[in-house]
Amino acid sequence: MRGILLAVVAVFAVNMGWTQDTKAKEILDKVSEKTRAYKSINADFSFSTENQEMDINEGNDGSIKIKGKKYNLKMKGLKGGEQQSEVILEVFSDGVILWNYMKDGNQVTVSKVDDESNELMDPSSIFTIYERGFKSEFIAEKKMDDKTVYHINLYPDSDEFDVSKIEIFIDKAAYMIHAATLFAADGNLYKILVNKLETDKDFSDSEFVFDASKHPDVEVIDFR
Repeated sequence: MRGILLAVVAVFAVNMGWTQDTKAKEILDKVSEKTRAYKSINADFSFSTENQEMDINEGNDGSIKIKGKKYNLKMKGLKGGEQQSEVILEVFSDGVILWNYMKDGNQVTVSKVDDESNELMDPSSIFTIYERGFKSEFIAEKKMDDKTVYHINLYPDSDEFDVSKIEIFIDKAAYMIHAATLFAADGNLYKILVNKLETDKDFSDSEFVFDASKHPDVEVIDFR
């Protein structure tokens, strides 16, 4: 769960910290300026976790909706090694309350957003995280998946985020995130590829609140 949120934010939250690389800052500022102007963002993505030492190579598909400080993250599961269309994990936040729903077990945990100490765990920071806590370095302009992308590396200036590096790849034509790889302190690599991205869609506020009536007999664990 923690790895999923870290990686999702890493790919979308392109706004991280003090930067010494002029070219990287110029690119990131353009991405930030563009995305801040959108009233909402809707993205479908592929997510994978890799760890060669532990022989881990797992993949999932997911989607995220963002509206201001509100977000809804969904992850689909694997069964028998094949991707399923069924959502197994869903995270809701209305900007104040956070709900983490696991279909397996029909259980939801509830907490206050303010109780989340690590800002990198908050997808509402998407596209704005680079403004704090990271140094950036422009690596190259290259081809990736038939797109011309900017490759930029982000390095934390503290151990607050439990990562050693984040590689991000920005679509040069659209100035939007195309992919990212997060190098976690535990040795895991979290990778995300954005398959589809839409902006300025109309989302009702109810989409960012967990509705217990849709999940009969759900077990609620309230940490508030």
